[in-house]
Amino acid sequence: MKTVNIHEAKTHLSRLVEEAAKGEAFVIAKAGKPMVKVVPLEKAPVEEPKKKRRIGFLKGQISVPDDFDTMFAKEIEEMFYGEHK
Repeated sequence: MKTVNIHEAKTHLSRLVEEAAKGEAFVIAKAGKPMVKVVPLEKAPVEEPKKKRRIGFLKGQISVPDDFDTMFAKEIEEMFYGEHK
C-alpha cells in the first residue's frame, strides 16, 4: 500500500482520490507517522438522472384568486403591528 506525506496529498489530492476510487488505497502520513488510510467505498453511490421539469404542466388545473396579493393583509398586519383600533 502506498504512503504519501500530507504535503503530497494536498498537492495531488484529485489524482489520489481517483486512484483510491479505482481500488488503490493509500495512507497519508505526517512527519513519517501514518495518520489516515484512504480506501474506496464498497459501492459508489449512483446518481439518479434528473428528470426534466415540464413547464406549464398544471395549466388549467389551478386558479389564483383575483385578490391574491391582498389576501389576509389585515391579519398579517395585526401579526406584525398588533390590532389597530
